[in-house]
Amino acid sequence: MADLSAFPIASRWPAKHPDQLQLYSATTPNGVKISIALEEIGLPYEPHLINIGKNESWTPEFLSLNPNGKIPAIIDPDGPGGAPIGLFESGAILLYLAEKTGLLMPVDAARRYETIQWVFFQMAAVGPMFGQVGFFHKFAGREIADKRPLERYRDESRRLLGVLDVRLKGRKWIMDNDYTIADISLLGWVRNLIGFYEARDLVGFDDFANLAAWLERGLARPAVQKGLTIPARG
Repeated sequence: MADLSAFPIASRWPAKHPDQLQLYSATTPNGVKISIALEEIGLPYEPHLINIGKNESWTPEFLSLNPNGKIPAIIDPDGPGGAPIGLFESGAILLYLAEKTGLLMPVDAARRYETIQWVFFQMAAVGPMFGQVGFFHKFAGREIADKRPLERYRDESRRLLGVLDVRLKGRKWIMDNDYTIADISLLGWVRNLIGFYEARDLVGFDDFANLAAWLERGLARPAVQKGLTIPARG
């Protein structure tokens, strides 16, 4: 049986199945990337709900694994060389899972790097911009009288949607017919933008037919539907 005692987070959120990968997360766009990937891969894992509404991601135990204080994070008891490894940042975790299993990533080196660039595109552009739209459109930022910040993030988000729409013209997935971690990295964010953030009309989402069709295909996948609800809210 794996020994996770070196990880303080395991004392606050004990593992019932310490030999399985441990996921510390919540059902946010960044969080569901990993549960979706794990469901697609079929790798056994044990999810732990980190209640960000109660600031549990800022507890010493969570920060010991993820000093950035954001979900998700993982412990894989069967890491490189068979030793446990802890990781944070969703993009890094996606890359790790793809390389560990040989799934959700093209084998060809050039296409592998092309996939990674789209994961980074989400991490560096899509996620931050869509998150700001959510803040200024739905949350506390909407109370700010000066609407220039919202307009700036709206326009940039629309530009990014256009980039994705052009990429998906004539393609089923970001990497042609290969469903990869690039798609997984983006699905939750696009879904949240037009759903939870209620910004469909704001960004003119219906102008992007290729992207809309891609989102529909992605959300129809059983692993995506399941992963969107993991970890279950208490």
